Amino acid sequence: MGKYDNDVKQLLTLVGGKENIQAVSHCMTRMRFVLVDPKKADEKAIEDLPSVKGTFTQAGQYQVIIGNDVSVFYNEFTAYAGIEGVSKDAVKAAAKTNQNPLQKIMGTLGEIFAPLIPALICGGLVLGFRNVIGEINFFNNGTQSLADISQFWAGTYNFLWLIGEAVFHLLPVGIVWSITKKMGTTQILGIVLGLTLVSSQLLNGFSVSSTPADEIPYWDFGFAKVEMIGYQGQVIAAMMAGFVLVYLEKFFKKICPEVISMIVVPFCSLVPAVIIAHTIVGPIGWAIGNGIGNIVYAGLTSNFRFLFAAVFGLLYAPLVMTGLHHMTNAIDSQLLASPSKSTILWPMIALSNIAQGSSVLAMSVLQKKNERAQQVNVPACISCYLGVTEPALFGVNLKYVFPLVCGMIGSCCAAMISVGFGVEALSIGVGGLPGILSIKPQYYLIFLLAMAVAIVIPFTLTFIVGRIKLSQEDRFGKEAAAPAAASAEETAPASGTASSAVDTKSEDTANVKELKSILDGKVMPIEEAPDDVFSQKIMGDGVAIEPSNTVVTAPADCDVSVVMADTGHACGLTLPNGVELLIHVGVDTVDMGGDGFKLLVNEGDHVKAGQPLIEFDPEKIKAAGHPCTTMLIVTAEGTAANITMHSGIDAKAGETTVISWD
Repeated sequence: MGKYDNDVKQLLTLVGGKENIQAVSHCMTRMRFVLVDPKKADEKAIEDLPSVKGTFTQAGQYQVIIGNDVSVFYNEFTAYAGIEGVSKDAVKAAAKTNQNPLQKIMGTLGEIFAPLIPALICGGLVLGFRNVIGEINFFNNGTQSLADISQFWAGTYNFLWLIGEAVFHLLPVGIVWSITKKMGTTQILGIVLGLTLVSSQLLNGFSVSSTPADEIPYWDFGFAKVEMIGYQGQVIAAMMAGFVLVYLEKFFKKICPEVISMIVVPFCSLVPAVIIAHTIVGPIGWAIGNGIGNIVYAGLTSNFRFLFAAVFGLLYAPLVMTGLHHMTNAIDSQLLASPSKSTILWPMIALSNIAQGSSVLAMSVLQKKNERAQQVNVPACISCYLGVTEPALFGVNLKYVFPLVCGMIGSCCAAMISVGFGVEALSIGVGGLPGILSIKPQYYLIFLLAMAVAIVIPFTLTFIVGRIKLSQEDRFGKEAAAPAAASAEETAPASGTASSAVDTKSEDTANVKELKSILDGKVMPIEEAPDDVFSQKIMGDGVAIEPSNTVVTAPADCDVSVVMADTGHACGLTLPNGVELLIHVGVDTVDMGGDGFKLLVNEGDHVKAGQPLIEFDPEKIKAAGHPCTTMLIVTAEGTAANITMHSGIDAKAGETTVISWD
């Protein structure tokens, strides 16, 4: 009889049976399933199993968190189920086939923009603040802003544009870098390509619509002329250029001899990518933008503008995610230059800002006990209500999808009210809640009604759907792991571990005074680990280390209890008093299949403090698109005692204490 016999049998039934398993594998802590029909998995019942510490779905994989003993559980599961496990790459490939096209697109967008979220949040707050101090005329009968009457605030307004320009005008640089990072190609080439899209030699992309065609600069090659147009703020052109570079580099790496690859590959990848970006990708991006702009203008001036308002209000937020929303500036400018000197387009944009911000507000209420989520929710909501939606869209709403849709519905309803009653704005640039200050006074009451709709509908819908769709971990963060841990301890005998053993570990832990750092580098709180399984302490408490060297060493005298022999990226240790530790190098590095890792110990070895355990290549990890952050975890039973984590310090492997017991 196996150690996890009962749990294995139940798990097979709860995931929908053998016929519902397309592929299964495991990493250091988790079972990784690709299910034929993910809806058949009974998530709540699975999480109630004694040996299960949690579940989540990521990139088409249904992952069941087991812990250090996952290899034993996996072997028993595959033996009982009568199925063969497959490689991590096979599971990953199968997971992609399990996603529909929309999921793949959303997943790719999410992975590209995830590293950019901190900058977008900061830039959003900065631009929102600039709107308040420099764009809203509070003073002298509505003719001057704070920046107009104060030299200090004028200087602040101009200075803050350094950040706003870097984040939003130069966004293509970050996008192309992120694509190369995700795809595992040379990131500095991505940065250089991005810089060529926003070079100061080019006509700023935001000025193209207001520049006469005969005044647009160009490169003259004799046989052809290429317009010198920049792509500031453009997303689609940047993404297309980034993928061109990635596939060129991969192609030339494949065919180029290693001895000359350092010279040939960068040159043959970057130069053609820049040429294609400015001669093919860029013009296509502008053509798409102009087409959308013409449709918007025709809709606003047609007899069907009420219906158009519904469509525009619904789709404006997704348009922002493509960067094509900047084309509306040209339409607004044209409307403001008309005899009416007003625009009915801008009010809808301001209402869309409010609607998406209201979805984030609902998420903030739902996740009020999830400190990690609130670090994104709160600033994203503020910047959104001040008229800058990118942090909210990419940081919150796109991540969960349903808040984005709820915001779109609210924006649709509010836009119909605004256009239906002919609400007009006298200027553009002031979005979100302050947008009412740009509205003609006679439309204030109607616009206030539209604003109320843009707040109430998205908030209500997001709150209702969120209570149904969000998991305990999503809503409550690390606190949600506590019930699972308690359940695991209370039912320990069912998983093959005697409860008395847990008590003994807790008592014996007092004999272990400290664990030394396993790496040189910066020690961070585990809450900052870029992996929810660790940051939410589902596996236990510990520290995360940003390494400055390449060899992981033992934190104390201990036994090697488990190793990932095929990937070499992680190992489990057991202290003399029975407390179990987990060392995990990088995030999602199991996908690398062992490339860049060298395991220096075997299962069952006894090691001394400071003895090398794992050697890794940080450049290969980064090239594969993964963080090098390394986790040292004391599993749940070991953290029952009075334990202190020492973070915010620079550590030396084998010398600096990072975890201690009183």
